Amino acid sequence: MSAREATIRSEDQQIGPPEAATAEVQTPPPAPAPAAPPAFVPKPLPIALLYALTSLTAAVMQGLGTAMISTNLQQIAGPLEATQNEAAWLMAAYLFPNASLGLFLFKVRTQYGIRQFCELAIIPYVIISLAHLWVNDLSLSIALRFFAGAAAAPISSMAFLYMLEIFPPEKKLNIGLCLALIGLSLSTPIAGLISPSLLDIHDLRGLYLVELALALIVFGLIYILPLTSPPRAKVISSMDYVSYGLLATSMGCLAVFFTMGRLYWWLEANWLAWVLITGIVSGTLCIMLELNRKNNLIDVRWIGSWEIVHFAGVLLVFRMLLTEQSTGAINFFRQLGLFNEQMAHLYWAVLIASVASGLLCAMFMKPGREASIHLLALILIAAGTLMDSQSTVLTRPDQMLLSQSLIAFGSGLFLPPAMAVGFAAALKKGLTYIISFIAVFLFTQKVGAFIGSALFGSFVTWREQYHSAILTARLLPTDPLVVQRLNQYVAAYSRTGSDAAQHTIQGTSTFAKQVQQQAYVLAYNDAFFATFLIAVAAIALLLLHILWNNRHRFSRNTDTPQTA
Repeated sequence: MSAREATIRSEDQQIGPPEAATAEVQTPPPAPAPAAPPAFVPKPLPIALLYALTSLTAAVMQGLGTAMISTNLQQIAGPLEATQNEAAWLMAAYLFPNASLGLFLFKVRTQYGIRQFCELAIIPYVIISLAHLWVNDLSLSIALRFFAGAAAAPISSMAFLYMLEIFPPEKKLNIGLCLALIGLSLSTPIAGLISPSLLDIHDLRGLYLVELALALIVFGLIYILPLTSPPRAKVISSMDYVSYGLLATSMGCLAVFFTMGRLYWWLEANWLAWVLITGIVSGTLCIMLELNRKNNLIDVRWIGSWEIVHFAGVLLVFRMLLTEQSTGAINFFRQLGLFNEQMAHLYWAVLIASVASGLLCAMFMKPGREASIHLLALILIAAGTLMDSQSTVLTRPDQMLLSQSLIAFGSGLFLPPAMAVGFAAALKKGLTYIISFIAVFLFTQKVGAFIGSALFGSFVTWREQYHSAILTARLLPTDPLVVQRLNQYVAAYSRTGSDAAQHTIQGTSTFAKQVQQQAYVLAYNDAFFATFLIAVAAIALLLLHILWNNRHRFSRNTDTPQTA
């Protein structure tokens, strides 16, 4: 095998800078490429399974910390002596560095080697997970969650690398990618399943103990199972730190703004405006700096091209559609007074559907099938959201098993083909384009999740106010049915004491809460139906896109009989 063939094969197998390959070929005395990694050698089945286990454990671990906080925010606020809004800062602090750090770590990985990167990256995560066991103060917990978000940023890429390691180059972007994405989708359902018993046994410390245990397991597996490193290349310049600092500030501020804006309400807290202004200004400065650099961190012009804008728009819409499951359905049941232990069947359904869709996608995903897979995924999501829009106050998780399974299945089908197409296109162009693709992907998936959650929650709040006003206007105190229901609630409290005035207040308050709960149900139904309409619009646009791309084929088929 020649030096050029070995280098090209290495580029297909690993993510490496193509400039290194060109330099080797153009060197006057042709010499073998000593820095190129060896050709792919299949691993024995037990070793391959250990690599897959490492990938899945790392993927679940990196998302479990924030998932357990988001799914147990009410229970966590108590031990920390904080309100719901104050406890939400744990998520905002975690997301601030986590939203963008993976972008810069890609260059770090390229310059210092994958194996050394993984062995060193897991150490801060273990230390920070251990430190959580001795912190019960809200301020210190917020600070630790900030560092935990930074420490977790390299773990997701580590999960990808360990899964891709066991597959040959031609299967990395279909089977390997699908299986890696399965692990990244399991954190939320697993957190919902295990957190009730952990909180009952060890309170907040139980959640951190599981996070620490997974970190120690991954720590041991990483040192036992090394990764194959591609050739190193000096790719970090001093201006990269400035560019990344501006980009990190921008994405972090956007994460905080969209995470906390709905809780403190957008126009009520002045500091939200300053956070948004800081994010916009720092992002603008980053773009201006990158446009005037030769060796830039991200290629802004390529990101602004129609193909990448279209790709980012597709991923952003998809991410916002999935908010119906991650934010909508779970918060809907919490509004009805249910807890995680009462939603166990729902979490199991989402878990099974996510695994099944990833396996099915790995079997059928091939170049050219992306549009068909995306169409099927959107149809499943549209069907699930339409079913959810018929909910009532009597709806329970068992009635949403099918609809949420359809949404989870569609989610597992959508992301792998889109990511494979974008990554393959960037891989052909070089290192800068790969980093630019990672920036687009991180923005659509992480910041897109914040935006989707903020829009969904704000829409529910607005529609709840609307329905509450209508229901209250229709509930006249002279209506016999209203009087009868109020008397029932007052009579229910009459057994608790002899104060008739207090009974009337308690009964009226209970009646008002029932009205508000009904308004929330109607608001969530409106939000579910709005998500359905967005999915239908996405299906229509996808069909138009397919027809446009195949217009020449259709025109030839139409003209052939006339020519004959």
